[in-house]
Amino acid sequence: MFEIDPQSLVKMAAYTGGGLAIGFGAIGAALGEGYAAAQADMAISENPKMAGEITRNMLVGQAVAESAGIFALVVAILLLFFNVANPNLANAASLLGAGLCMGLGALGSGIGSGMPAAETCRAVARQPRLSNRLLTVMLIGSAVCQTPAILSMVISLMLIFLNYGDASAIKAAALLGAGLCMGFGGIGSGAGSGHPAGETCKGIARQPGAQSLLTTNMLIGAAVCQTPAIFAMVVSLMLMFVNFGDVPLNPTWAAFMGAALSTGLAAIGSGYGGGMVAGASCEGIARQPRAVGNVTTTMLVGQAVAQTPCIFGLLISFVLMFKMFPETAALSPSMALLSAGICMGFGAIGPGLGNGMTAEGAVRWIARNEEDTGLLMRIMLVGQAVSQSTAIYAMVISLVLIFVI
Repeated sequence: MFEIDPQSLVKMAAYTGGGLAIGFGAIGAALGEGYAAAQADMAISENPKMAGEITRNMLVGQAVAESAGIFALVVAILLLFFNVANPNLANAASLLGAGLCMGLGALGSGIGSGMPAAETCRAVARQPRLSNRLLTVMLIGSAVCQTPAILSMVISLMLIFLNYGDASAIKAAALLGAGLCMGFGGIGSGAGSGHPAGETCKGIARQPGAQSLLTTNMLIGAAVCQTPAIFAMVVSLMLMFVNFGDVPLNPTWAAFMGAALSTGLAAIGSGYGGGMVAGASCEGIARQPRAVGNVTTTMLVGQAVAQTPCIFGLLISFVLMFKMFPETAALSPSMALLSAGICMGFGAIGPGLGNGMTAEGAVRWIARNEEDTGLLMRIMLVGQAVSQSTAIYAMVISLVLIFVI
């Protein structure tokens, strides 16, 4: 029978992880940079005299968007040349998890950082005298978009360099799951944060006097967008460091992987949906600065509801991690637990996005019809409650798979 020695297994995992890191990591940065360049071309066609300033802003914005790809490149190089003193299955899983974590985590941040760069180019064409102010706000917004990529890099480096002192197959599943959870968990937050940053740059060109209001609202909205990524980081750290005791390999390995996928995938919809709401609030404030109170309040309520599907995913993750499952030789219990995490993770993406769309519409129209704030918020909450129902269905099936099957 063909067998792979531990050293070869670790090398295979490291090489695969390195390829996945830069393979996925290059996608988001390239998309963000391409979007910024496309809008720069449009801006120059509108105001050719400002070609120099527009090009400068484009290149600076592209450089920030490139950061996510550079993080992925660094992790990929580390994985390709990293040597493990005592190779084992857990080392292999941690290196593969590190590559997946960084590659997937860089996707959203690259895309998100391209949005403020693109809108700044357009804004400079319309308001040349605001070029330096717009550049400053763009850099702040783009930096916030990089937060999930930074969190992913931190988890990746921990997976590469820390010695966990446990070479068991259970630990291997937990470490691989940690990488997947943080990687998927950063996608929505990174891309979603680009909406308020982009709309703020656009809004400053429309209402230069509202720069302070817009920047504050952008930071608040973008901060809430980071919540799903933070949930994913919490689950990742728990999988890496919590001592779960003497648990059986089967079906616990599937429970750990299910826990990782439940929160990681669920964070995609909630992170991006929250960004849509924050973007609409920045647009609304630029349109009608005096409506800032109602717009910001509605934004926070809408974002809070949009986070609920991710919270469901977090709940299922906790159940899967901390419930004791009896040892079994059968494969079906393992598949039930893994399916529970997959069910809740994918089942939360649509509701997170749907809740964001609902709140986005309400926030945008409150700025135009402030006198109808109460009515619009009520309709928003009703619409979000209905959108939320499918996440509840997914949670019910997940619980059935855990406790009944």
